[in-house]
Amino acid sequence: MDSPAAADDRGPMDEVVAGLSTKSDKIRALDGAGYSRSEIANYLGIRYQHVWNVLAQPSAGKVPEPVTVKVGPGGRVVIPAAYRKAMGVKAEDEVVMRFDDGELRIVSREGAWRRAQERVAKYAKPGESWVDELIAEREREAEQESQGE
Repeated sequence: MDSPAAADDRGPMDEVVAGLSTKSDKIRALDGAGYSRSEIANYLGIRYQHVWNVLAQPSAGKVPEPVTVKVGPGGRVVIPAAYRKAMGVKAEDEVVMRFDDGELRIVSREGAWRRAQERVAKYAKPGESWVDELIAEREREAEQESQGE
């Protein structure tokens, strides 16, 4: 695939990804070079959602160092920029907070959703549809209610 030459100081995409073997590394490198998610998806021939997912996840080896922050008026705490970036959150995004064993844990909504899916997936049987099972259960309940009237 031909790469578009950058009209600014970003450099050609081929040069940005030279030597990188994984799509995730290429996505992160192109993002760091200033390319938009759409440009990255088009260049790599992948879906926009794939690019978004990679950039929303913390990068291995790029976990921010521990920091101390002050609790401000009204109990407000500012999440440092490096942490927001590692979590894949930006201003106005929602996060999920949980108090666990004396620690306050903050996770992006996507991270919480992903964790929930991973926990539930281990109980799924191949070929089993929980949606179909729920619909059938609701139909049985509706039938019982209609017979009881």
